[in-house]
Amino acid sequence: MKLRPAFVLEMLFNLLLPWLAYRYAQPHWGETGGLIASAVPPLVWSAVELARFRRVDALSAIVLAGIVLSIGAMALGGSPRMLLLRESLVSGAVGVAFLMSLAMRRPLIFHLARATVARESADGPARLDAAWHERPALASTFRLMTLVWGSGLTAETAIRAWLAWTWPVERFLVVSPVISYAIYGGLTAWTFWFRKRLQTRVTVSAAPPNAQ
Repeated sequence: MKLRPAFVLEMLFNLLLPWLAYRYAQPHWGETGGLIASAVPPLVWSAVELARFRRVDALSAIVLAGIVLSIGAMALGGSPRMLLLRESLVSGAVGVAFLMSLAMRRPLIFHLARATVARESADGPARLDAAWHERPALASTFRLMTLVWGSGLTAETAIRAWLAWTWPVERFLVVSPVISYAIYGGLTAWTFWFRKRLQTRVTVSAAPPNAQ
């Protein structure tokens, strides 16, 4: 995917600006106020996307869900161990959503991919919809990717939850980031490997018989 201005703006409103809003609001309004302030940029971006394209931005929805879950975790008591789990609530919610979407006609990763191609070209969603109907293997590919990422994100949350409730806080703070990075790195490496494998398979199948 090329680095397009729309993609840069999306990352700005959904990742950088929420962090900056929290960083500056938290010392004045506390933890809850900082989280509420961090929700403003993705809300603005979602409103713009809805007004322009009549659709809700998928990344904004995920970011906002994480902020809401974080506020909910604080409302449950704000104990040290509950706060340790706050960072994993987002990945756990996304992982469960991925797995649940396998029961739908089109899994969640398909809709994320559709939102991505919509930002790259006006006819991107139509071409992806056509490919979905014309190539049955594409549906299996999206479902496998949804299953792998959903299982990985859910497992990361389950492991961190067990560590948070059974290990000392100091040990958890040292070890848990390593576990998270290992899982995310493994999922990313698998995705690149799987993508390369699919590209090779498509190239071989498209080659003339005498060229294989």
